[in-house]
Amino acid sequence: MNKLPDRLVLEIVTPERQVIKAVVDEVVLPGTMGYLGILPGHTPLLTTLSIGTVTYRQKGKKFYLFLSEGFAEILPDRVIVLAEVVEKPEEIDVERAKLAKERAEKRLADKGRETNVDRAMTSLKRAIARIDVGIRH
Repeated sequence: MNKLPDRLVLEIVTPERQVIKAVVDEVVLPGTMGYLGILPGHTPLLTTLSIGTVTYRQKGKKFYLFLSEGFAEILPDRVIVLAEVVEKPEEIDVERAKLAKERAEKRLADKGRETNVDRAMTSLKRAIARIDVGIRH
């Protein structure tokens, strides 16, 4: 009988860098259809990722990252994330994110002919997720 792993190797990379490679107890990813909770022994899965917060637990402590779109390969003992943008809390300028949120909300409230609603919504989601992660630092 195969023994299930008791931890996961989490590896997150962007085109520019390896953001993290660590042994963790649990990972939560922002999937395009909702958040995915991953524990050791998870069924293999390939999924797309959306804008949101990555949460992982390591020795009882939670850590947070901002993620903007990508892909994840989930295996029973490993989670590999390839993402466009990933930022640690200390890398986020919360004040700048708050200004971006205000700009996006204003564009959505105006809804003039010049407003690209999809682009404004994407900007709003990014700003909210950055604020969420940034204030945890």
